[in-house]
Amino acid sequence: MRQKPKRLKKGDTIGIISPSGPFRDGQMEKAVLFLEQLGLNYKLGQHASNRWGYLAGKDEERLADLHDMFIDTEINGIICSRGGYGAARITDKIDFELIRNNPKVFWGYSDITFLHTSFGQLSNLVTFHGPMLTSDVASADFAGLSAKMFEQLFEPTTLVYDEKISELAVLSQGTTKAEVVGGNLSLLVQSIGTTFEIETSGKILLIEDIGEEPYRVDGMLNQLRQANQLERLAGVVIGDFADALSTGDKPSLTLEEVLDDYFKDRPYPVMKGFKIGHCQPHFAIPLGVEGELDTYSKTLRLSPGVE
Repeated sequence: MRQKPKRLKKGDTIGIISPSGPFRDGQMEKAVLFLEQLGLNYKLGQHASNRWGYLAGKDEERLADLHDMFIDTEINGIICSRGGYGAARITDKIDFELIRNNPKVFWGYSDITFLHTSFGQLSNLVTFHGPMLTSDVASADFAGLSAKMFEQLFEPTTLVYDEKISELAVLSQGTTKAEVVGGNLSLLVQSIGTTFEIETSGKILLIEDIGEEPYRVDGMLNQLRQANQLERLAGVVIGDFADALSTGDKPSLTLEEVLDDYFKDRPYPVMKGFKIGHCQPHFAIPLGVEGELDTYSKTLRLSPGVE
C-alpha cells in the first residue's frame, strides 16, 4: 500500500509551486483567497512566479521549489499553481527518497500527471488529481463541487462518484477493486519508454485530456495498447475529454467511436462520463488508493487519500 500523507488542519501552511507553465498576472491573488477561506496559510515558492517562455522558470528553479517545499517542515501540503508543460523536464532530477521521507499532500492534474506517476511509483506516495489554483480556482466558472473536493484533505473521506454527479455510460460490464492510477492521457503516453513509465497491470486506469482531436486520442491509445498497457488492466475510468471534436473537413471518427473501439466489451469494467479533468465541476480524487468500480450500480468508490 502506498503511504498516505497526513490530513491538513486549519492553520496549516500550503506551499505553492509552478513545476510546469507560468500563471498570468492577477490569478494568484484570486486563488489564495480561496486557501484563506479554507483556513489555510500559504507560502509561494521562491521561483513560482518566474517565466521562461512557456515554462515557469528554468528547470533548476522549478526543481528547487519542489524540493524546498518537501524539505520545509513548516509546509503541510503542496498545491500546483497550474499545468501547461514542463514537469517531465525535471522529473529525472527529482530526489524521490527525499519525497518518500517527507510525505505531504501533493495536488494538481494535467501536466502534473507526470509527477503523480513518478511520486507514486518511486516515492510510494498517494497524491491528488484535482483542480489547481490559478488555472481553475481563480476562474469565474470554478464550481461549488470543485471547491468542496478540497474537504477530503482535512478528514479521511471515502469518495463515491455516481450518476447524481453526471450521467455515466458503460462500455464494458463488470466490477473490480484495485489501485487507481493515471491522469492526463498525453502525459501517460509521454512516460512510455522512460524510467517513469506508468505501471497499469492490475490497476484501475484513469484517463482524461483536453484539445485532442479523435485521431490524436486514437494514436495515444494505440501507443498504450502496443506498449501492453491496456491488456492487464483491472478497469478503466474515462474522465472528461474537453474540446475533442475534429476541426478539419476531412472524414473523422468521433471520440465516442474511438473509445468504443479500444474499450467496448473488454474483460474488465469500463465506464465513461466522469467529470474528472479539464472541466467544471472537477471531481478531485486521490491516486494510489484502492478504488471500487461497479458498472452495474454505476459507481466509483475511492478510499481516503489522507490519514
